[in-house]
Amino acid sequence: MVLAALAANGGIAVVKLVVAAFSGSATMLAEAVHSVADTANQALLLVGMTLAARTNPTRYPLGRESERYFWAFVVSLTLFLLGGVFAIFEGVHKLRAGHEGPPTSFLWPLVVLGISLVLEASSFTVAMREFQRERRGRPFFEALFSGKDPTIPVVLLEDTGAVIGLLVAMIALVVSLVTGSSLPDGIGSIVIGLLLCGVGFALAYDTHGLLIGESASPELRAQALALAQGTPGVDAVTQLLSMHLGPDSILLALKVRFRRELTVPELEAAIDTLEARIRAEIPAMKRIFVEPDSDYVEALDPERAAVTTPR
Repeated sequence: MVLAALAANGGIAVVKLVVAAFSGSATMLAEAVHSVADTANQALLLVGMTLAARTNPTRYPLGRESERYFWAFVVSLTLFLLGGVFAIFEGVHKLRAGHEGPPTSFLWPLVVLGISLVLEASSFTVAMREFQRERRGRPFFEALFSGKDPTIPVVLLEDTGAVIGLLVAMIALVVSLVTGSSLPDGIGSIVIGLLLCGVGFALAYDTHGLLIGESASPELRAQALALAQGTPGVDAVTQLLSMHLGPDSILLALKVRFRRELTVPELEAAIDTLEARIRAEIPAMKRIFVEPDSDYVEALDPERAAVTTPR
């Protein structure tokens, strides 16, 4: 999905920049910068996916899965700053120079925008198909922003913004042609800039939560709790904490009350069984930490419990 968007946006950006230079259209230039930003964003997503796959246990003992969240956040800022602000600036500049006529050429900008629309629609179709597969019947916005993989909302919102932006650009150019004024061209650039800013803010809000550490979904937490409580030797789970380190990497911390009559070897075996059960059913829970409840520690070694158990 990312590679498809990268290839489409890269080719479109080059053509748009050339046509914008020859036509003098602010809307065309805004769309060219939009495509440059999208291309850079896809490249940053690939950087994040590549770095997340690397391992360095000494420096990153919990892995580097959070790279995908960091670079997705950078993408949202890039889309806002590079794409949106520049498009608004260019549109305002065009409006202030209202005496200027419309763009010098309409044919090639419209042809390029039409071809770009077809390519962006194809990329959007790929992203939407992937999103629908992950959606699983949930409401649209809930599925879009509650997921733990930032790649899908980033690509889907970028492609949605690109399709809408292209339609706005085509309308602005046609109105400029009909009226013989540069004002619709400038207004179109501002509208595209505001659209990009909106998408950038939405992506920043979504990836910010992932970056600072969101918990696993209620369904996964309930499943992990049931598996832990169903492990032989477990009386109860008194605390469950979870955090996504990446889309497919979850840290799980449990405080468990084990049966009081267990010996130390039996306790260790029970913990190993508990971890194995959860990993088998929920592979994303790769980091599992189990702390025996203080009641069990006290029964096993009262002196140690008096030192280590907070009161």
